[in-house]
This record gives sequence, C-alpha cells and structure tokens, in this order.
Amino acid sequence: MCNETSEKTTPIDEVLLPKEVDGDASLYVLQSHGTWIHCGYHLTTSIVAPPLLNLPYAIGLLGWSTGMTYLMIGAFVTFYSYNLLSLVLEHYASKGLRFLRFQDMAHHILGKAWGRYFVAPIQLAVCYGAVVGLIILGGQCMKTVYTLSWPNGNMELYQFVMIYGGAVLMVAQVPTFHSLRHINLISLVLSLAYSAFATAGSIYIGISSPQPKDYSVVGNTENRIFGSFTAITMIAASYGNGIIPEIQATLAAPVKGKMLKGLSLCYAVVLLTFFSVAASGYWAFGNSTKSFILDNFIDIDGNVLVPQWFLVTTISFIILQISAVSGVYLQPANILLEQMFADSKHSPFSLRNVTSRVVSRSISVMIATTIATLLPFFGDVNALIGAFGFIPLDFILPVVFFNLTFKPSKRSFIFWFNLILASVFSLVMVIGVFASVRQLVLDANDFHSLDRLSNSLRLPSLENTTWKSFSSYVEKNIYSFSSI
Repeated sequence: MCNETSEKTTPIDEVLLPKEVDGDASLYVLQSHGTWIHCGYHLTTSIVAPPLLNLPYAIGLLGWSTGMTYLMIGAFVTFYSYNLLSLVLEHYASKGLRFLRFQDMAHHILGKAWGRYFVAPIQLAVCYGAVVGLIILGGQCMKTVYTLSWPNGNMELYQFVMIYGGAVLMVAQVPTFHSLRHINLISLVLSLAYSAFATAGSIYIGISSPQPKDYSVVGNTENRIFGSFTAITMIAASYGNGIIPEIQATLAAPVKGKMLKGLSLCYAVVLLTFFSVAASGYWAFGNSTKSFILDNFIDIDGNVLVPQWFLVTTISFIILQISAVSGVYLQPANILLEQMFADSKHSPFSLRNVTSRVVSRSISVMIATTIATLLPFFGDVNALIGAFGFIPLDFILPVVFFNLTFKPSKRSFIFWFNLILASVFSLVMVIGVFASVRQLVLDANDFHSLDRLSNSLRLPSLENTTWKSFSSYVEKNIYSFSSI
C-alpha cells in the first residue's frame, strides 16, 4: 500500500503540503521533529486520562461479562481504526503529500465542505470542550485535597477552578506540539501511578470491607436499557482521541511504521491501566461503585477508607496529569490561533509571533476557565458533544478514509468489516446523542444535593443556583467528562 522507497526520498523540507496549508503560520505548532517514542507519549496522554477511573461504573451498568467484553472490543476497534488512519496518512506521505491536520485529510478525501464545515468544527468543539471539562475536574481535585488536608478551610470550589485554569494557562504557552514530549513522558508515568494507586486502594478496601458485594445490574427495564447505552458510550469515549493526524504530524520523515510503534507503546499502557482499574474497582464495590472510583474511598459519613496520605497522593497525581492532557487537547485551538494571528513571514520565535501567541493562548484559556466556572450542566453538554464528536472522528471516519483511499475489493473481508464498523458506530453515535440529551433534560429539571460527597467535602449551600450547578456536576464529574 505504501512505497517505502519513495517516502525515504522525500525529505521533510520537500514534503508537498496541501495548497491550503502551505506557508500557513499554523504549522508552527506542528513541527515534525519527533520519534516514534515521542509519538507514543502524545498518544498515551491523549487516551490514558482520569476518565478511565469511571470504567468500574460503566462495567457496573453492564455486568461482569458484558462490561469486560465491551472494554476489550473498545480496545481492539480503536487500535484498529487508529492504525488504519495512520496507514492512510503514510500512503499520502509516500506520494509527497503529507497531511498535518485532520481537516486537511478530510478535505482531500471527502471534499472541501467536509473538512471545513464538519471535521474542523467538531474536532475543535470536542477538544476545547475537553479542556473546559479538565479545568473543572482539576479544580474539583484540588478542592478535595484541600478539604482532606485542611478540614476547616473556607476556600470554595470556583476559586480552585480559577487557580487550576492558571496552571493550564502556563502549559498552553508551550510553543509546539513536539515540545510537549517531555511533559507527556511525565504524564505517562503519572497515569501508571494513579491507576496503580486506584487499583491497590480498591483491592485493599475490597478485602477489608465486611460488606457483601452485589454484581447484579439494578434498575427497571428502562433504566437498564439507557444505562447500557450510556456505559457503551462511556467506554467508547474513554478510548477517544480525535487528533491522530496532528499527533502523527509531529513525526520526522520518513513516517512509515513509526505510528504503529507509538500506538503499540500507548496500548500497552492502555491495557494495563484500563483493565486493572475496571476489574479491581467493580470487584471491590460491585453495583454500588460510584461514577468516580475514588468516591468509593470515602464512606457516607465522610470517613476515608484508605490512609489519608494514600488518597491525597492519588489525587495529586491526577491533578498533575490533567495539566498535560489539557496541553494536548489545546492543540487544535492553538493551531487555529496561529493561523489567525501569527505571521508566517516572521520566525515563530520573533517578538511579533511570540507576543501574539502568548496573548491569544492566554485569552483562549481564560475563556475556557470562565466557562468552567460559570456554565451549569457543562458535563452533560460535553457528553452530547462527545457522542457527536469523538465517535465519528475515531470510529467512523478512519474506516471510511481507508476504504476510499485504498479501495479494497467489495468482495474482500476488510471492505465489509470496515463498512459494518462504520454502520454500528453510527448507530452508537445516535444512541449516545439521544442518551446525552435525555440526561441533560433530567438534570435541568432535577437540582439535587450531594449526599455523601457534599458532606465529606463540605461544599457550599445548594440553595444558591450557581452552587447547585456545581454540585450537579461534581456528583458525576468523571461520568460526564468521560463522554467528551
């Protein structure tokens, strides 16, 4: 499918970019100097993130066998689809046409309208929405550590959200995607650390707790049906990425085979973290598992069921890793800002371009932080965006791109397998959107207080509408964010 010789004779400086991006200052963000291991760091940070800590809850909505089966299917399908997308990119690179952005790839294969009016807006909305959700989650984690360490403290949640937005603002100033490689290596280590702590904590509580565990799927027929749809969407979105072309763009030429190595490194971490957390969490708590597994580490009376230092350390690892994940998902917005404000006639590190970069990215993060602080039900809105965003970008378009690019025989297995995948996940997307809208309507008509978490974290009075909105989000922060 790809001609290795032709690719090796095309140095990076001579790669033919699509006419629309050739000389575009946005390419300052996508400098192609990385190795396959750097690519693995970026991939791991974009997939192995705190939403994996809600996988026990998703398994609880489906039951042991069904839940673990869907978890395995999600791993297989995403590894397969990401590899197909990589092969398509390699194919065009071997012909001297290297696509560095998802929208340029869609433009060439599907047409200008698809790239500009479908892929680009959806990718930007999903990734920027992820940043907002991460800032909320980072602030909530900081609030939790603060309350555990200083029970009589009077700082409020919105203050921590603003503080965490400041931390993300600093990460946003990293000039290029490739420059994040060292941060993303640390992120990889952090994801392994908090996953190991979550697994060990679950096993510790599961062994020491005298409470019997119930593994049955609870609820009436309607709740079970919608619960299963929600769980499938959560699992699919947990594997979501949405920026495979941008990650592959960080690779130095020749690119052939490098993405597969990066994906292999990433999925070694994915399998280790996803399955250990999902299995240990559901085993320890059964169908009483919370949407955020660490919520189960505090009982209804506010007592910490593991050593307090253990829980604080786990959450601290999460706080640090969220900043790296935010840096990755800011990249589509950064590319757009460079395209709008940078001047390709000047060096990327000229005073003119550095000034525009700092100002524009700072404003971008400030807007995200403001939304995170004020907008009620953002988690549910993100779930809706994610169902309509990550699934088409990661599950549907890769197989469509492959079939249109390589044109396998209509009698071949791969043609029909890809067609079936596109059809099935189109249905999952529709169901996910419907389930997200249903949840949004339910939450809009049902302000309710946190029971256990509100008491243990001493959140402000829920009589205030703003804090009602925060509390509604906090109760299921990971559940909602997992679908963005």
